Amino acid sequence: MRRKVKVSPNRNFFSRSKLMSSTSSFFQMGQLAADKHVRYILMAEKEKEGIESVVMDHLRMNGAYWGLTTLDLLEKLGTVSEDEVVSWVMTCQHESGGFAGNTGHDPHVLYTLSAVQILALFDKLNILDVEKVSNVAGLQNKDGSFAGDMWGEIDTRRLLTTLLAANLDGGFGCTPGAESHAGQIFCCVGALAITGNLHHVDKDKLGWWLCERQVESGGLNGRPKKLPDVCYSWWVLSSLIMIDRVHWIDKAKLVKFILDSQDLDNGGISDRPNDAVDIFHTYFGIAGLSLLEYPGVKAIDPAYALPVDVINRIIFTK
Repeated sequence: MRRKVKVSPNRNFFSRSKLMSSTSSFFQMGQLAADKHVRYILMAEKEKEGIESVVMDHLRMNGAYWGLTTLDLLEKLGTVSEDEVVSWVMTCQHESGGFAGNTGHDPHVLYTLSAVQILALFDKLNILDVEKVSNVAGLQNKDGSFAGDMWGEIDTRRLLTTLLAANLDGGFGCTPGAESHAGQIFCCVGALAITGNLHHVDKDKLGWWLCERQVESGGLNGRPKKLPDVCYSWWVLSSLIMIDRVHWIDKAKLVKFILDSQDLDNGGISDRPNDAVDIFHTYFGIAGLSLLEYPGVKAIDPAYALPVDVINRIIFTK
């Protein structure tokens, strides 16, 4: 049975009626080791001394968002301490209103987004000083682009919306004239969707570029001639859903590629089969399965990258 989801009137792109069919067809491809992925995430969070934890120390906020959202999609968010998480998130906020990747680090718009998303997961947006957080708008440049921090780095991942990054092949790059890339396309298409400006996009042209990202194994790559990567199960798939062209790819093969990338012994998902797992790819693998309506995984919003019930709670309780 399909899950019913409410959507705001200006986001009618989120139609799940064209996605995968019966539950039985999923299990012919393999099963999701959900319990092991939950255990992997919880163990990774407790690990403070390992190399992965040390390397990710400065972007712990992003890691927390990936892990916590995965837990919520698997309906296991209650396995972590809400008070501890929320308390830590707030220690990362600076006087400017922005959030850092961890306590003691500099604020950045990407970490600020992850912090707001984490608070939304726990229904704690009410503790934010909205006016203070909105100071991030001061990072906007005259051309509409956004810098990531006070140092002025510009990239479409930092923007609300700009059409200047559109390319001749129908895709979007990090700056005007730059090579099209699936990750940048998600950022631009998501921004246009959220602001009600998807009518500016040539959906057939962009959809064709995106569907050509699927390779023989069923996985998706980020640009031509590159290897498939589980993370593009999110970047490409979410963009195709937002422009209503998701039926242009082989969804069954993509599900199999994601499931084949699982560590069935210890949990976690890797970039591709037989590689080492990490939180990043575990999140994007589960999120991709959510977009594909895999049984037992909650629905996720393709633009806001949060569970649909969280978005509904925010929108319909205003």
